[in-house]
Amino acid sequence: MKRQVEIFTANCPVCDPVVKMVKELSCDSCEITTYNLVEQCEDKTCIDKVQEYGVKRIPAVAVDGKLLECCTNNGISKEKLIEAGIGKAS
Repeated sequence: MKRQVEIFTANCPVCDPVVKMVKELSCDSCEITTYNLVEQCEDKTCIDKVQEYGVKRIPAVAVDGKLLECCTNNGISKEKLIEAGIGKAS
């Protein structure tokens, strides 16, 4: 059974090197699917996957249905913005 590798990208200069690296590291046992979230996909599978895996930032990589730990940043939240002082006078 092949290892399922899913890459979430915006097809940008930050994402492109990650896509390239994953492809260079892959072997015959890897099946790579790349989701360009800017273009999305016709059947919206990519959006479903983003929600299912909890992708908060891109680029992100999931292997065999699990988002890699290095990609599990919590992303931006209202609470964190407030904690950083946004919206408060200096």
